[in-house]
Amino acid sequence: EAISYSMPEETESGYLVANLAQDLGLRVGELTTRGARIHHNGNKELLQLDAERGNLLLKEKPDREALCGATEPCVLHFQIILENPVQFFQTDLQFTDINDHFPEFPDTEMLLKIQEIAQPGTVFPLKAAQDPDIGSNAVQNYTVSPNLHFHVVTLSRSDDRKYPELVLDRALDREEQPELTLILTALDGGAPPKSGTTTVRIEVVDINDNAPQFLQSLYAVEVPENSPLNALVVTVSARDLDAGIHGNVAYSLFQGGGGPQPFVIDEITGEIRLKGALDFEATSYYTMEIVATDSGGLSGKCTVAIQVLDVNDNAPKLTISSLTSSIPENAPEAVVAVFSVSDPDSGDNGRMVCSIQNGLPFLLKPTFKNFYTLVTERPLDRESNAEYNITITVSDLGTPRLTTQHTITVQVSDINDNHHHHHHHH
Repeated sequence: EAISYSMPEETESGYLVANLAQDLGLRVGELTTRGARIHHNGNKELLQLDAERGNLLLKEKPDREALCGATEPCVLHFQIILENPVQFFQTDLQFTDINDHFPEFPDTEMLLKIQEIAQPGTVFPLKAAQDPDIGSNAVQNYTVSPNLHFHVVTLSRSDDRKYPELVLDRALDREEQPELTLILTALDGGAPPKSGTTTVRIEVVDINDNAPQFLQSLYAVEVPENSPLNALVVTVSARDLDAGIHGNVAYSLFQGGGGPQPFVIDEITGEIRLKGALDFEATSYYTMEIVATDSGGLSGKCTVAIQVLDVNDNAPKLTISSLTSSIPENAPEAVVAVFSVSDPDSGDNGRMVCSIQNGLPFLLKPTFKNFYTLVTERPLDRESNAEYNITITVSDLGTPRLTTQHTITVQVSDINDNHHHHHHHH
């Protein structure tokens, strides 16, 4: 029948375990005379016998974790051997656990990658903390630093070891918060409890949940009609809050109504350039729709309105509608020519003034819009001048001024002046 002794681990060396003589029913001094010694059975030499007094003492401070690890109960067996006469006594020494270890996680940081589409209630297993103490001195529960998205639950494995799981309470949004950092704490059941922590870093993995958005819904620009081929008209820009390919935007141009349009867009940069030379007189205004599409097919759009600015690139035109090549002399006011002028430019570029050279017996009379009549200012006299070259100059008011000239030749016809006078005399 073994004699059992029990004490907490980490008890200081020199501690009196028992008075062995008394427990074995021997007289004081009998241990010495009978040559008592301790046989350690290959265990650590933890005990020491003071044969004089019959006391069993601790020789070394015992460490339950080093001696027994996870084995429970932690019992070491010894024999007390008396030489003469020979006698054996079995002694069992039990070491009880004290809370001398802190819970410890395998890593100082854990990385979790969680898709932002993860539903509340989703569970993410986490690595457990180790604590070599046993029973209630081992890890009992886990907590996580206060946060909006997760709580932690403590679960037991079949061997009763506790491990943590992270539970999603509220959906994640990478665009709002791409990364979260939580502190996970493991607590043991000591009084007071000891604890250990690790950092849980959560990387929110992007899903394509954002459509591209243009910085402006309308881009209004003015472009001179004489802009060169490939001139930059405007750069449109759309942003997509998603990451990586989900946030890559391709631009395309959708024609508005009407015929082909002289513009082209760079699908990567959003630069709209001229691909045909513009003509204000043909088309002075364009609108088109630009669409930005991400790799997942989500899109956004904007409108580009382009006002073509008139450039003075048309000279006035003069059209004669009737012309008299000869005028009888001495006739009262006579019509020499009727003509119209036109200039398709707008504003001052299309406003015109008409004139003839000074010192001629002719007048320009505006009749109705852009029509003029060239008339004689007074009766003409063939003897003083039989032929006139009249140069009509039409000039617009643009910058630079563009001018058209047209020359008319007018004969003065004889109505036999002398013959007339002859009759007059008679």
